[in-house]
Amino acid sequence: MEEKVFDRSNALYVRTVPRKGRGVFANITFKTGDVIDRAPTWGFDHAAAELLDRTGVLEYYFVRQDRNQTEPLTGYVVFGLSSLMNHSSNPNAERVWADKESGTWVSIVALKDIAVDEEITHRYINVSDYPPSVKFFD
Repeated sequence: MEEKVFDRSNALYVRTVPRKGRGVFANITFKTGDVIDRAPTWGFDHAAAELLDRTGVLEYYFVRQDRNQTEPLTGYVVFGLSSLMNHSSNPNAERVWADKESGTWVSIVALKDIAVDEEITHRYINVSDYPPSVKFFD
């Protein structure tokens, strides 16, 4: 039997996806525009990015398109299940960033209706930064 690990609300679960590793799946229906998950982040600069790029953390941090290029923060480690969502060139969700007094948060928002047991995916904007050994599958 396939193992599913559920989040606290039982809205999401994690399971292994062939050729991809872990993935996040819907345990409830999400409608277009619904917030699927919200997570705190830790932002870091270019010097820290150079160190992180030498580790497996590269595969779990994100860059933002909504920041100007003079911003000192290079990337963000995202905490929670959001960090386990896989890439797709035809995603069903997107990241929405918010800078708050309590820090930077990322929300995962449905781009289309998502059915129960459907994998939740988003588009990685830094695919070219990954080592050639990392293969992306839709």
